[in-house]
Amino acid sequence: MFNFLKDKLKSAISKISKKVEAETPKEEIKEETKGKIEEKPKKEKIKHEKTKEDIQEIKKEELTEEKQGFLSKLKEKFIKKEELTEEKEVEEHKEEKKGFFGIIKEKITTTKISEEKFEDLFSDLELALLENNVAFEVVEKIKEDLKKDVVDKPIKRGDVENTIKDSLKESIEDLFLTPKINLMDMIKNKEEKPFVICFVGINGGGKTTSISKVAHLIKKKNLSVVLAASDTFRAASIEQLKEWGNRLNIKVIAHNYKSDPAAVAFDAIKYAQAHKIDVVLIDTAGRLHSNINLMREMQKIIKVAKPDLKIFVGEAITGNDCVEQAKEFNEAIGIDGVILSKADVDEKGGAMVSTSFVTHRPIIYIGIGQNLDDLKEFNKDEIIKSIGL
Repeated sequence: MFNFLKDKLKSAISKISKKVEAETPKEEIKEETKGKIEEKPKKEKIKHEKTKEDIQEIKKEELTEEKQGFLSKLKEKFIKKEELTEEKEVEEHKEEKKGFFGIIKEKITTTKISEEKFEDLFSDLELALLENNVAFEVVEKIKEDLKKDVVDKPIKRGDVENTIKDSLKESIEDLFLTPKINLMDMIKNKEEKPFVICFVGINGGGKTTSISKVAHLIKKKNLSVVLAASDTFRAASIEQLKEWGNRLNIKVIAHNYKSDPAAVAFDAIKYAQAHKIDVVLIDTAGRLHSNINLMREMQKIIKVAKPDLKIFVGEAITGNDCVEQAKEFNEAIGIDGVILSKADVDEKGGAMVSTSFVTHRPIIYIGIGQNLDDLKEFNKDEIIKSIGL
């Protein structure tokens, strides 16, 4: 999961390291040592030039014992010179395998990063995040959090990696601070049955399949459930829900196409009350916020059904589109939680790290396949780990 995001971030970090290496001054050298180091290469350079002339003369005449000794002494001096600079050369040129943030640690030699330099360095990381469908609001939050932790703050060379890694991890963890919803506990703890859940989203977002997975999960917890086919707009939607109902041996309440979807939801709730069924799951027609008639229809369903939870269902792979859709539905009806479908094929991860922060609502489940059991409780720690933090 999120391999594309991980690769993009690694590339961004590599660009950052090159910029820092080119612009960051080398570590200060004590004046006394600096003088000796600067003085010696000049002397050695002169002697080195003389040695070349001597060698040319030696080629013309037979080597004598005295000249051989002279060359030996020069060789020893060159070896000593190399030893003097060996430590510095190793520090500057040594290369090793680097992890996600290792490349930053190896290249930054300054103890402070100015705000101006930070702006330049962050641009590569910002681009990587935006390319992976991370919402602009989230990118700005990450930027401000990172700036607060690293700009003009004394950072020891060995602590650079941990400082940046910890800052990013904490920033992304904050994206999921919205209280978690334990759906099964909420259902069991409600005294007056049924517990009503209304599912909303656009066409093709995975609503009907997600509803079936939730129904399957509820049955596994020894709770009863009925389905309401309130999508009376889309062709074959009622047949699709009835097919899932047959597979799960669950009652589906349905009217004819073009009938009032709020009336279907109302009848399903009345049926559940009469038969002491624990949960009612309401399927609704997919719609965009720009479709005023359908949005009003959805608001009517909410008003009539008075659901305990309103869950937005969207495809994780659509990235920023999914985030914007969740935001729009939240503004229209006030969603309570989110289910992200097709999370198993989401390589970018933008919707996963953005939706909850933008809507201030928790992600309850993620869809990880087409089978009934392919519904997984959202775990922020797994998400953070999957992007290398």
